Amino acid sequence: MTDRTPLLIVGHGTRSAAGVAQFGALVERIRRRGAVADVEGGFIELSRPPLTDAVGALVGRGHRSVVALPLVLAAAGHGKGDIPAALARERQRHPGLRYAYGRPLGPHPRLQEVLAERIDAALDGADRAGTWVALIGRGSTDPDANAEVTKVARLLWEGRGYAGVEPGFISLAEPSVPSVLERLRRLGARRIVVAPYFLFAGVLPDRILAQSREFAADHPGLDVRVAEVIGDCDDLADLVLERHAEALRGDIRMNCDTCAYRVALPGFADKVGRPQTPHHHPDDPADGHGHHHHHQHHHDAPALRPGQVAVVGGGPGPDDLITVRGRALLDAADVVVADRLAPAGLLRRLRPGVLVVDAAKVPRGPSMSQDAINDTLVAHARAGRRVVRLKGGDPYVFGRGHEEVLACAAAGVETVLVPGVSSAVAAPGLAGVPVTHRGVAHEVTVVSGHLPPGHPDSLVDWAALARARGTLVLLMAVDTVGRIAAELLAHGRAAATPVLVVRDAGHPGQWTARCRLDEVGALATRDDVRPPAVFVIGPVVALAADTTPAPAAVSAQG
Repeated sequence: MTDRTPLLIVGHGTRSAAGVAQFGALVERIRRRGAVADVEGGFIELSRPPLTDAVGALVGRGHRSVVALPLVLAAAGHGKGDIPAALARERQRHPGLRYAYGRPLGPHPRLQEVLAERIDAALDGADRAGTWVALIGRGSTDPDANAEVTKVARLLWEGRGYAGVEPGFISLAEPSVPSVLERLRRLGARRIVVAPYFLFAGVLPDRILAQSREFAADHPGLDVRVAEVIGDCDDLADLVLERHAEALRGDIRMNCDTCAYRVALPGFADKVGRPQTPHHHPDDPADGHGHHHHHQHHHDAPALRPGQVAVVGGGPGPDDLITVRGRALLDAADVVVADRLAPAGLLRRLRPGVLVVDAAKVPRGPSMSQDAINDTLVAHARAGRRVVRLKGGDPYVFGRGHEEVLACAAAGVETVLVPGVSSAVAAPGLAGVPVTHRGVAHEVTVVSGHLPPGHPDSLVDWAALARARGTLVLLMAVDTVGRIAAELLAHGRAAATPVLVVRDAGHPGQWTARCRLDEVGALATRDDVRPPAVFVIGPVVALAADTTPAPAAVSAQG
């Protein structure tokens, strides 16, 4: 009997031409069955045909009610978020369109049998009893989806006589392919079949094959074989039609007990209720090829993935001067490595259970070496944690942030950079002084004062800065400001040039003082100025909102 409600098969999309062909072949196989009156298939991104064409074809043939089936093995971000978001856009495009949403294909006894067939084909007559299986799933930022792969591994082992089945993942989750193969080797395995838990060919199944071959080459005594993906076959067509029938009966049980889109799970609280948009899987090569349709490729802000390090500028001090993006990544972090100048209130508001590592960068005090910080970032990232390196100000303004990015890159760890509000600009502003002003200063130079003039390692041309007319902002200059002022005076800056000192900018205890360039060394000593303090030198200081500019101070620059 033919069912009248059409079937819309929705795929995520792939860069692999073979994968697209297998999807198309399956759609055609189901069409030929004649069990459903009308069948169309489309992708939400990366491949043709786009979902919007498939829906348009069904609507064009007069259909207003369809079964939309996500062609995914486990409910993760694509099945739970991206595909429903794409379907919601189609409903806006076609008012009156209704759809029943089918559930993911796995885990299902039929799929276990197909996997066992693929494994047996790889065994080619070798016995199951001496064979270990590494079942490799895609890997997700959704713990429920990763747990599903583990469940499938267990179901595949049950009653089939393998020596054992271990789950692993090709991206975003541990254990990796080399890790699971090493685990099986240590358990005494001599023969391993790597079984990709994937519907069709693609970039990631290719990577499973490459990594398995690489491991086998490094371990010549080990017999490592790779099974085929599930692929276009009658069993898969049967299962799709079964899911179509279930959706029509309203039987689309989905496991919501461990669904990170509904329940706050440790390390995943940022997902609850979060709207989804179609996005590249982070491990799909975004090489610009393929067909771009109506989809958007990235969330508005980069989510931090396990194994990534975000180098985040925390701003000039007050908790609420961090960027929205920086705050979102902190909220998602598993580990935060924080500087002394990182806003302390932000650390107090982290989720329970977040590990905070104090980088203890106290001037003239015990300092955790930069190498130790780099090693800490890399070690936590490699353990699959979301790591935030929280710094004061902006990471790249005398924050050594790029050293950390380079160290991560050398270790193969991905980084995300989040710029921050620099105290070089913020501290003067919070004290009422603009670093540039029309008709007064057309340049601002930010200088590190950590080395005094004349120091052999100094890269600063103080003579040139003395001749310049704009604003000079000194950071880390509490101990050297007297010598810097003397050098500027010696090379021609006017003694009456106004100077602003701002300590603890933006905090309730903010302290400011103004003086002349020839007085600042004495003032810093007399008032016991302590870090964090910013010195601003130049005519803009006379513009402070709460004073009348002194004509002498301005004309001294003449």
